[in-house]
Amino acid sequence: MKELHYADTRRGAISYDSENQTALYIRMLGTYGDVRVRSQVGFEPEPRGSHPYLYVDFRTLHSRPQSAGPVSARNVRRLLSFQRYLHSSRFIRGIPASNPLGYILDDDYTGQAKLMLEKVGNWNFDMFLFDRLTNGNSLVNLTFHLFNSYGLIELFQLDMVKLRRFLVMIQEDYRSLNPYHNAVHAADVTQAMYCYLQEPKLAETMTSCDLLLGLLAAATHDLDHPGVNQPFLIKTNHYLAALYKNSSVLENHHWKSAVGLLRESALLSHLPTEDRLNMEERLGSLILATDISRQNNYLSEFRTHLDKRDLCLTNGRHRHFILQIALKCADICNPCRPWKLSKLWSEKVTEEFFHQGDIERKHHLEVTPLCDRQSNSVANIQIGFMTYVVEPLFVEWSRFSDTRLSQTMMGHLSLNKQGWKEGRDKQEANTSRASEEQRTSAAKDSNSKELPQGSKRS
Repeated sequence: MKELHYADTRRGAISYDSENQTALYIRMLGTYGDVRVRSQVGFEPEPRGSHPYLYVDFRTLHSRPQSAGPVSARNVRRLLSFQRYLHSSRFIRGIPASNPLGYILDDDYTGQAKLMLEKVGNWNFDMFLFDRLTNGNSLVNLTFHLFNSYGLIELFQLDMVKLRRFLVMIQEDYRSLNPYHNAVHAADVTQAMYCYLQEPKLAETMTSCDLLLGLLAAATHDLDHPGVNQPFLIKTNHYLAALYKNSSVLENHHWKSAVGLLRESALLSHLPTEDRLNMEERLGSLILATDISRQNNYLSEFRTHLDKRDLCLTNGRHRHFILQIALKCADICNPCRPWKLSKLWSEKVTEEFFHQGDIERKHHLEVTPLCDRQSNSVANIQIGFMTYVVEPLFVEWSRFSDTRLSQTMMGHLSLNKQGWKEGRDKQEANTSRASEEQRTSAAKDSNSKELPQGSKRS
C-alpha cells in the first residue's frame, strides 16, 4: 500500500492500491484534539474540526496545510464576532425585565430583520432574505429570538452570553461551502419547526423542555454536515462510518457534535447532571429520527397511531414521538414552501448531489444514481422525492393536524410537483424538437452531397 504523506497537521490522506491503480481508496483520517470531554452516558462528543472538509479534489483537500500558530483562524473569527457580547455581559443585570435583550439585540438587528422576525411564524418566511439582512447570521439571530419569545432563557435560567456563544459555535460549525446542508438550511428547518410547534395540538401540550429540545434539535440536526451522504462515507471507508458502524452515520455525528458544543459552551452546566444527560439523550433521539433511511419505520408507526386514534399528547413518550415527526417534516418541507423558495432549495440540494457524483466519477467510484448529473435532472429528482418521500409523510401530518397550515403546505406541494412536471415535459419536448431538427439538417446535408455523384453516374 502506497500512501501520499503530508505534514503532521494534515486532515487526512489518500491511499492507492499499488497493484491496481484503477481502484482508488479514499481514506479520510480525522485528527482529534488533545482534550475530549468524556460522557457519563457511554459516548464521547466529537470535538469541533475533527471532520475533514470535502472538496471536489481530494488531493487539494488533504494537502491543504493548517496554521501552526497557537490560535486557529476559526477561534480568531469567533473571538472577533463574540467579543462585544462579552463586553456587554456586565450590563445585563441592569437591563429592565420588560426588555432583557434590548442591549444585545440593538447591535445586531437591522430594522428590516426585526420586521421579518415579527412574522417568523409565517409559512412564506424567506430565510434567504433574512440571512442577507443579518449578514449571514440567520441561525444565531432566529434561534436566539425564538428562545426569547418562548421565555426559555428565563425558564431555564440560561446565561445569555453563553447562549450567544453556543449559537455562534453552532452556526460556524455548519459548512458554508455546502450548497444545501449549511447554516441557512438549519435556520430554515428551525423556522419550520417553530411553525409546527405553534399548531394547536402542539401548542396546547408541549412542555417548556419539549420546546427547548425541539428548537435545539432543529438548529443542530445537520451540524458539521460534510456535503455527501452516508453511502459515500461507507464506500470511501470514512472514519465516521467505522466509528458508528455504518448506522445513521451522519445523524450520530450531528448529535455528538451538538453535545460537544453544549458542553464546551457550558450552556446547561447549571442544571442537575441527571437532567442534563437526559436532555442530551432526548436531543439525540430527535436528531436520529431525521435519518431518511428510517423514514418508513417512523411513517408506519405514525400511520398506525392515527388509524388507532391512540395518540395522547399528555403522554411524554407520545409527545416526544410527535416532536420526532415534526422535525422530520421540518427537515424535508422545502417542497411544501411557495414555488419561489421551493425551487431555490431544490436547485441547491441537487447541486450538492451532483457535486458528490462528480467526486465519485473523478475517483472511479460507483456513481450514486441520484447524484449522476449525466443521467438525472433537478425536475426528475424533485418529482421522485415529492412522490415517494415528502407526500406520504405530509399526508399523515395533515391527518394529525388538519389546520390551515397543513392545507397550505399540501397546496404548495401539489402546485410545485405540477410545476416540475410541466418544466420537465417542456424541456423534453424542446430536446426532442432539437434532435428532430438536427436529424433533418443532417439528412439534407447528406442528400446534397450525394446528388452530384448521381449526376455523374447518369
